[in-house]
Amino acid sequence: MTRLNRDQLVQLAKSQIVEWTPRQLDERRKAKENVTVVDIRERDEWMQGHIPQSLFIPRGYLELQIEQHQPDRDEPLVIYCAGGVRSALAARNLQEMGYTNVISLVGGFNGWKNAGLGFKVPKSLSEEQRIRYSRHTMLQEIGDEGQLKLLESKVLLIGAGGLGSPAALYLAAAGVGQIGIVDYDTVDVSNLQRQILHGQSDVGRYKVDSAADTLREINPEVKVIGYKEPITSANAFEIIRGYDLVLNGSDNFPTRYLVNDACQMLGIPLVDASIFMFEGQVTVYQPKHLEKALEGGPCYRCLYPDPPPPGEVPSCAEAGVLGVLPGIVGSIQAIEAIKLLVGFGEPLVGRLLMIDTTDMTFRTLKVQRNPECPVCGDHPTVTELIDYNQFCGLPSSTHAAETVNLNGHHAAEKVLA
Repeated sequence: MTRLNRDQLVQLAKSQIVEWTPRQLDERRKAKENVTVVDIRERDEWMQGHIPQSLFIPRGYLELQIEQHQPDRDEPLVIYCAGGVRSALAARNLQEMGYTNVISLVGGFNGWKNAGLGFKVPKSLSEEQRIRYSRHTMLQEIGDEGQLKLLESKVLLIGAGGLGSPAALYLAAAGVGQIGIVDYDTVDVSNLQRQILHGQSDVGRYKVDSAADTLREINPEVKVIGYKEPITSANAFEIIRGYDLVLNGSDNFPTRYLVNDACQMLGIPLVDASIFMFEGQVTVYQPKHLEKALEGGPCYRCLYPDPPPPGEVPSCAEAGVLGVLPGIVGSIQAIEAIKLLVGFGEPLVGRLLMIDTTDMTFRTLKVQRNPECPVCGDHPTVTELIDYNQFCGLPSSTHAAETVNLNGHHAAEKVLA
């Protein structure tokens, strides 16, 4: 058996693999070639800087995790370390696993920097944050990078009531950096059955003030901004602009149509939900985004082109609502928000989740964008915000937490048929 020293082993590995220079890799990425780049250094090396858009898999986990990140064994796969030694040995191992197009980067990250190519120095979690969010960072889909995205995110909640309460609590606990809340109502005793942001001592206070105190107690790092005013066509752009995501928990049709239109025009995703008695609905309206190459899905107007006549659909105050129901639906809104902010999983774009707690059934209906939609269609006719008070024949407010029934399951199925 031939015994090789370190240098001989490295040379043997390099003779059996393909190597690219940093310039070659840079040219292929600029040409938009489909190349997966993996950094196999240790975490402390990664935190000092890495090639942009590269995956981080420490050398000791490479063979164990690579299939999760790159299941296609024929696609170009570039491995790099600090100087090109560890990556050469790793590339040969991946070849033995069946990867046919694996490449080692000559000179590694040091060679990349010396070539004058751009690199990214990531922000890092503090020790306190690392402990607080450890159950998140353990998840491969989130990790440190995903948690940092949450810490830098801004989410706007329309309403601090039934739906807004659980959504706000979990988003604050998750570490969302800034939470805006639009609600000009005060806490009433009848709210306490379901609006868990507020307690007995908060009765009579503005909901945004009560919510801010609760959220800061859960997570002092979260910045909470309250808007004690109704959202209208005059201020919607000013309030919504600058947020990464909007969660709608309003209780009336004028606000629902208005927020939908504003989010579509601003290109901001909207996580929309409603509850009524024992039933709930959740979906995500993702506007078309050219910069991110997103085609976009349907909007609220695609599902519900026309609002019901005034008085046809009773509010939760008139018909009642199961107190725990908004906890389920609002939590699903928070999950969808986190998925969108971090960038994992399949959000409810083009799908309407319908929940009936009387028999505990969850149904998902596929919905499509209407090319003739006046807001998100191919040739939109609604290009500025409308006063929906007259359009809907309903008074506008943003102060309640649970939304009215969206025409019920049968009506929704009829719309989607």
